[in-house]
Amino acid sequence: MADIGVEIRVNGRVRRARVEPRLTLVDFLRERCQLTGTHVGCEHGVCGACTVLLTPADAEADADESGREGPHGQAVRSCLVFAVQADGGEVTTIEGIAGRPAQPEAGQLSVVQAAFREHHALQCGFCTPGFVISVTAFLRDQPDPTDAQIRDALSGNLCRCTGYQGILAAVRAAADNLRADNLRADNLRAAGAQDDSRQSTIQPTQETR
Repeated sequence: MADIGVEIRVNGRVRRARVEPRLTLVDFLRERCQLTGTHVGCEHGVCGACTVLLTPADAEADADESGREGPHGQAVRSCLVFAVQADGGEVTTIEGIAGRPAQPEAGQLSVVQAAFREHHALQCGFCTPGFVISVTAFLRDQPDPTDAQIRDALSGNLCRCTGYQGILAAVRAAADNLRADNLRADNLRAAGAQDDSRQSTIQPTQETR
């Protein structure tokens, strides 16, 4: 079968290529884009190591109505998605989860990544990118989760090292930190709106001679 041209925005950068229809999205990311942070594990959609965020071409970006910025898209197993299915869409991998191309030398981490580091939620690290992506999507949609909801959200990702307790602690900490950050952002926006309102109500005084 002839190759098919695809155009996919990956971590904010448009990637164009001609691919075999059978090429999976995970292989496209690793081989064509050289983004090897997305790992290949079971290749059956079970382990979660290849999880990325995907916004299809025919779907509107799930922007937060509050105006907060962050990665969009749904968490998907990229071993189960063909690259041609992502044509015209947008993908965020672990390299772009902090909101712009990763700069490890600058110590750039997302809130979720920082929580995983601080709570020792990784050992070999093979499963970690999939966990971080899944947790990022989960906390975006469920900002104040219960412990039971966290456990349920993590059930689709497998880890053979940590025993999961550090991961659970990291997700709880990330949820708390994200809520605190969002509250600060909301307060700053409210303060800015009040300042704008005050400025608009001040009437210029007429100079006297």
